[in-house]
Amino acid sequence: MKISTTLVLVVIILATDVRPVAACLWDYDTLAMERQRFPNALELITGKFLRHSPEFYQWRVDDRLKRLEGTPDDLALYDDLAVAYEKLGHHDEAIKTILKKDKIAPGLYETHANLGTFYIHAGRLEEGIEQIDLAIKINPDAHFGREKYQKLLVQYVLSKRIDGKLTLPLGDGRSGGFVQFILDSELIGASQEAKAIGLRDATTGVLGMMRFGNHDSPILLEALGDLLKGGDRRMRIDAARMAARAFLKASYESQDKTTRKAYRQIARECLEMQTIDPSTTDRLKLEALESNFAEELAEAEIWYGEVHADEIAWIAEGKNAEAEFDLKYYKQPEAEDRSEYFDVFPRTWRLIGAIVVGLLMIVISIAIAIVWLRRRRTSPT
Repeated sequence: MKISTTLVLVVIILATDVRPVAACLWDYDTLAMERQRFPNALELITGKFLRHSPEFYQWRVDDRLKRLEGTPDDLALYDDLAVAYEKLGHHDEAIKTILKKDKIAPGLYETHANLGTFYIHAGRLEEGIEQIDLAIKINPDAHFGREKYQKLLVQYVLSKRIDGKLTLPLGDGRSGGFVQFILDSELIGASQEAKAIGLRDATTGVLGMMRFGNHDSPILLEALGDLLKGGDRRMRIDAARMAARAFLKASYESQDKTTRKAYRQIARECLEMQTIDPSTTDRLKLEALESNFAEELAEAEIWYGEVHADEIAWIAEGKNAEAEFDLKYYKQPEAEDRSEYFDVFPRTWRLIGAIVVGLLMIVISIAIAIVWLRRRRTSPT
């Protein structure tokens, strides 16, 4: 019985976990890994996070107006009322309300931070920056420095205006976009580690803007997508699959056909070097990811629909909608990860393959040992 040396070598090679040679080009990551680096990003992209319905904010407007009649100097009520107006899209009323508060107690951080946001949402960007600057001067570390990145984003938007008009997308997905703007504005000459930390902080800032502002804003989604795909791969802070979802969502929220097409193309480019599995260079296609994303969005919409229905019912029953919401929804929800169906099966087959190869190597090792022993017994001493 002869055992081919070539066969043994082949078995050894098969038993080795060989990954793509072009590791500097192809990359594999799961959405679960990306979510560990950027907690709550998927929830904010899909809209599955603690948020209120328009009916709730109208209830809050009525409630705060009534309460202000009895306590006209309660500053917190003005903030609540102004934000409720803003959430309903009544920018002028929000600005008017917060300015009234400023007359009662001038120079408060919350006042300038809110007023800056109201101006920005109303399209009065330069005035918004002025108020954000005042807020930062009063408390530069509030909200983990979110206002700092809000200001940078507004400046980035202003830099993209042509003859006073803005066209989306702001970037083309290849020139760096918001990431490059941050690097050029804030991180010139910084070390690689400092840049990575700065971009991570910026991502946290944009996620905060989405949570407390407009989570479905194409501009915020594009900025988030730029940051998610534009991180430092050597420090593993990028998230290409999550970025593709952000750009897809931006396309869904855009009315212009050309804009939607451009966002989809950027989403597709996010996946250019993403593989389905770590042991192959088979590219992850946008259509496969989008199918999973559609399920994630549908699941988030069902969850929000329950919140919406609850708030309408509480208001109709004359209950305190805030108290009822806090009682029932005390924990942030998590979006169900629908993306790993193309990861589970390859892993399973790799496990089965490893077991088969292991058993085969044991059998071959025994056969070699038997042959060696027989030859030794029969060979002349």
